[in-house]
This record gives sequence, C-alpha cells and structure tokens, in this order.
Amino acid sequence: MEKRTLKLYNVIFPIWILMFWPSPPVFLLTLLGNLAIDCLVVFLALLALKHPARGAVLKQCWWRVWLFGFLSDIIGALWLAAGLFGAWALDADGAAGWVSDFAMAMTVNPFRHPLALVWTAVGVAIAGACIYFLDRRAFRCVPELDGRQRHVLALTLAIATAPWLFLIPIYW
Repeated sequence: MEKRTLKLYNVIFPIWILMFWPSPPVFLLTLLGNLAIDCLVVFLALLALKHPARGAVLKQCWWRVWLFGFLSDIIGALWLAAGLFGAWALDADGAAGWVSDFAMAMTVNPFRHPLALVWTAVGVAIAGACIYFLDRRAFRCVPELDGRQRHVLALTLAIATAPWLFLIPIYW
C-alpha cells in the first residue's frame, strides 16, 4: 500500500496577501458610498437650479455619473502612480536624497515635500477635470437639461466629488 503525503507549499502566502487585497465588504461599501455621494450631489445641484424634473434626470444619469467618477478617480490615481514609479526609477541606486524624500511623501503624506504636494494636487485636478468633461458629455443624453444646466451639474460634480482624499496624510 502506497503512503500518501500531503505537502503544503506557501500556505501562509494566500492568507497574508488578503491583508492588502480589498475585502468584498470594504469594496462594496466604497461602491455604495460613492453612488450615494454622486446621487446626492446631482440631486442638490438640481435642487439649487430649481429644476422641475429632478427625479427623471437623476434616473437617467446616475449610473453614468457613478461610472465616470470611478474612471476619473482611476486616471488621477494613475498620475500619482506615475510620479511614484518615476521617483523609484530615478532613485534606483539610492543616491538622490530629494527623490526618495519625494517618494516617501507621495506614499504617506504629500505635505512633507513641496513637489509631492504639487504632484498630488495636480492629480486631484486631473481627476476633477475628467469628471467635468465626462459628466458634461453624460448629461447630453438627458433631454430635460439645457447647456447651462449641464455645465453647472458637471462643474458641481467635478468640485464636490474630486478625489480630495488623495491629499489626506496617512501618517504624519
């Protein structure tokens, strides 16, 4: 009779990696929270515009606004990642002190280095501009909105829902 042996290779790795993988409840909460904020901003902007068909407009455009908001946030995050990876590439040998200071500030606190603060603010602005242009385009599909209303809604969304959290330090 042959004796079977059980080998467990890298058993701890899958468990350990879960710490850095977004958990489904957190991911779902992020999706729903973003949806609620986007819908609230659209509704309040329509309320401020005294638009009579707030519900109809919101019903037609909520998913586009939500999707374009995520796409814009990803574009802003790619800008931040490009700065970070560029800094790592410049400082491959560890000789450039300011580059490593910039990279450290980008990861934990953009207020620690002036260039990191500017780079992060540009990332927020890029995401906000993407939100504006994509949402303005999304509102073309809503016949109840005129050009001024599309502009006001897109601008309000761009300012209110830009990824301002990029600027919040995770460590002082």
